[in-house]
Amino acid sequence: MEERPRRPGRDRETDPGLPAPDQRQGRTLQPHPARRMGPTSNWNADDVLDDVRGYVVEHLGDPEAVLIVDDTGFLKKGIRSAGVQRQYSGTAGRTENCQVGVFLAYAGPRGRTLIDRRLYLPTSWTDDRERCRRAGIEESTGFETKVAMAKAMVRRAIADRIPFGWVTADAAYGFSKGWRYELEQADVFHVMATTRHDTVVTRHALDHPVHDLFHGLPRQKWKRRSCGNGAHGPRVFDWARVEVRPWHRQDRRHWVIAHRSVSRPDQISYYIAYCPASTTLDQLIRIAGSRWAIEECFQTAKQECGLDDYQVRRYDGWHRHITLAMAAHACLTVLRARELEAGKAETDPPSSYPSHSPNSAA
Repeated sequence: MEERPRRPGRDRETDPGLPAPDQRQGRTLQPHPARRMGPTSNWNADDVLDDVRGYVVEHLGDPEAVLIVDDTGFLKKGIRSAGVQRQYSGTAGRTENCQVGVFLAYAGPRGRTLIDRRLYLPTSWTDDRERCRRAGIEESTGFETKVAMAKAMVRRAIADRIPFGWVTADAAYGFSKGWRYELEQADVFHVMATTRHDTVVTRHALDHPVHDLFHGLPRQKWKRRSCGNGAHGPRVFDWARVEVRPWHRQDRRHWVIAHRSVSRPDQISYYIAYCPASTTLDQLIRIAGSRWAIEECFQTAKQECGLDDYQVRRYDGWHRHITLAMAAHACLTVLRARELEAGKAETDPPSSYPSHSPNSAA
């Protein structure tokens, strides 16, 4: 993926002036793979996605990486593109005529990029099989909620043994008790955003509203921390956590986490976490803050890799285009990681002593 593709242009089949393969210094030049990936060619987007995921794991893989789920909208004008209808688009911040894709991002110390994708099909499509056929949607493809798509992506990452330590998602996905339970049963650590109306099990109730857990919490329990850098600098909030689910295994903990606006203390957001017993609040804040990495992926993939720059209408065409844009984004991410590491190696002073970091090689 890192080789510079041969410049497209003259081709021997269309230009008899080009020499035959055996005339070119005795070497046979194979056509570049991209030439076999046109809109009319026959290639499987999922096979290419497997290659992208393998490339990401090889170059960015880390056991403490975070899997992040979110969706993004693709604005459209017509009604024939697969999955298009008037629906909420996070890109526009309002209801628009658009397609919506559900994505899985991989965020590790060396970089973050997209590793899975599915086009969401509303019931206005799946209930109209003739419309589906015209858009190349197979009969076996039925309606799935966005949460169901997210579950399938994380299950696939687990089955493929992709190295990661945590899962996070916004409240549209984290509100699902069923998904949180599934992750817990698989012993997958997670920090999931949820709504103030969500409920949890405590010593006092089986359905305790999360927002009631923080009333009257002592001031010293709130810690002012940054959960990462945003467009306008560090994202600083006041954070607190309350332990819930008192009956659980000794080496695991369940927490409800709140982050409160510094300037407007009445604005509070909530998370539900499942983690090792030794996990600190600062560690949970880092995982919660990593959720914004997927927004950065969407932004850079659209601006630099053409993620939303397409004219395809068919279901398979959407997945093909998105997969190639993801491949380009993954390649740029790896190249940037190498440049940063090369720059760091040039500026770091040499050390005569081996690293004693627990994450260093033995």
